[in-house]
Amino acid sequence: MTDTESILDREQLRDVTLDDPTLMKEILEALVEDTSLQLARLARAVLEEDTSQCARLAHYCKGACANVGARRAAAAMLHVERRALAGDVQACAESLAGLSRELDLLRGEAARALSA
Repeated sequence: MTDTESILDREQLRDVTLDDPTLMKEILEALVEDTSLQLARLARAVLEEDTSQCARLAHYCKGACANVGARRAAAAMLHVERRALAGDVQACAESLAGLSRELDLLRGEAARALSA
């Protein structure tokens, strides 16, 4: 598996969208937009030391990312979810920058996938 495949599994995306380019675009745009919003909420939950909310948000994002093949983002969210469930708000806080980087990578890979 190449690094770009770990960012976005295009085969899975094609399967989910029945290889419909318009639907792929809509799904990827919605995923990136929604995940950006959820990351802001996650950051707020970290500041409030609300590990329950951190776990819920990370779980939600993990599922959304995994469904369309955003593997690295899903794995990063799984890590945050597990740390939050363990009550480790510090680990959640430390993960925020990495989550933001993963979202940037996904955004770039989504743009490349849509232009191909």
